[in-house]
Amino acid sequence: MSQTIVTRFAPSPTGFLHIGGARTALFNWLYARGRGGKFLLRIEDTDRARSTPEATQAILDGMAWLGLDHDGDAISQYARADRHREVALELLDKGAAYKCFATQDEIEAFREAARAENRSTLFQSPWRDADPSSHPDAPYVIRIKAPRDGATVIRDEVQSDVTIRNDQLDDMVLLRSDGNPVYMLAVAVDDHDMGVTHVIRGDDHLNNAARQMMIYTAMGWPVPVYAHIPLIHGPDGKKLSKRHGALGVDEYRRMGYPAAGMRNYLARLGWSHGDDEFFTDAQAQEWFDLSGIGKSPARFDVKKLESLCGQHIATSDDAALLHELQDYLSATGQPSLTDAIVSRMQAGMYCLKERAKTFPELLDKAEFILAERPISPEPKAAAQLDDVSRRILKELTPHLQTATWTRDDLETLAKHFAESHNTTFGKLAGPLRAALAGRSATPSVFDMMLVLGRDETIARLSDAAAEAG
Repeated sequence: MSQTIVTRFAPSPTGFLHIGGARTALFNWLYARGRGGKFLLRIEDTDRARSTPEATQAILDGMAWLGLDHDGDAISQYARADRHREVALELLDKGAAYKCFATQDEIEAFREAARAENRSTLFQSPWRDADPSSHPDAPYVIRIKAPRDGATVIRDEVQSDVTIRNDQLDDMVLLRSDGNPVYMLAVAVDDHDMGVTHVIRGDDHLNNAARQMMIYTAMGWPVPVYAHIPLIHGPDGKKLSKRHGALGVDEYRRMGYPAAGMRNYLARLGWSHGDDEFFTDAQAQEWFDLSGIGKSPARFDVKKLESLCGQHIATSDDAALLHELQDYLSATGQPSLTDAIVSRMQAGMYCLKERAKTFPELLDKAEFILAERPISPEPKAAAQLDDVSRRILKELTPHLQTATWTRDDLETLAKHFAESHNTTFGKLAGPLRAALAGRSATPSVFDMMLVLGRDETIARLSDAAAEAG
């Protein structure tokens, strides 16, 4: 029977969900979901001074918005401290760890002497092989016994084999003198206990793998498959930072990017499947593999993000898109759409979705639906409504009252009406846009008429015509 794949995302709750963290979560989610495995969430909240409930909630909210569902409850690393201590004491009993009574002053003196003699400053404790009978009644830490000879090889699915000489590994502290476990121990124990088979994380953790492997080896645990992914850089090739723009997932949500477009873009940020750029979640889950992750840092490109988001909006199910639009309005503190507006938006989605890359752009195109009578035209549109134009609109209205409300019939009617006034429909379009939407740039006049319906269309044209001198 084949092994069940288990991946995890393990963020520290010290701030918002960073775009890089979101991509790490996505890669883990895709890998597990595409193989019928489990995707787990662990909140690494051992840093009590910096961890906040608000940051934890921001992570949960960001993942929920991105649609990255996890199996089971989120696990608190801090709540598992007793289990971490238990493993440290087990290593001590096995002789794989030892009590170190060296003080900070003694450690610093060792390093100063090492620097003066131009040798390694990695602390070598005199207590490593000391007889327990010589132990003083004093505070101590528990250190693991790092291998002194040979090398540790990290078998990495992205970086290939990474070899670290064991003489570059120190006897890492497992338990501090106050009895609190260190982060490195907590991560290794939690990953083992959670049954994690694949550790997919940023390559800033690559060196940690060698240190965590010491714990796996000493405990006789199977080492997980590692995949350390390169970090995300800005367009200038430097590490992504605030100077490049938004960093938090919540900011992209509030800017109105659709979650499906964000997932698609983040998946392509450092991973590829041939030349495919635009794809669905189902395709991403089927295609995603660790071998497709590149070794070089990916560069964040807002134009590519917008392009993919536009394609996802254009191909989205209308009802689902409206639901996400309402979520966007809620997230940005704007009033939700009324049932009547939703009904018209549903009818008009076919002409709103094209070329809209974000929800604000979609709402801008839908302004003719959102506007309430009487329409107040923008200056450029108002210039189209001179007395001549108003009189023509007034004459057009009775024809619309008896028209068959289909696109073909409306186009035919408008063409014949324009010809009877020795003009072209192109000349009529400006005043019609101004009357129906109050703008000079809108969807097609006929699309607006069909979406607004006969009564509202005629009411808006009558409003504009009534101001004729």
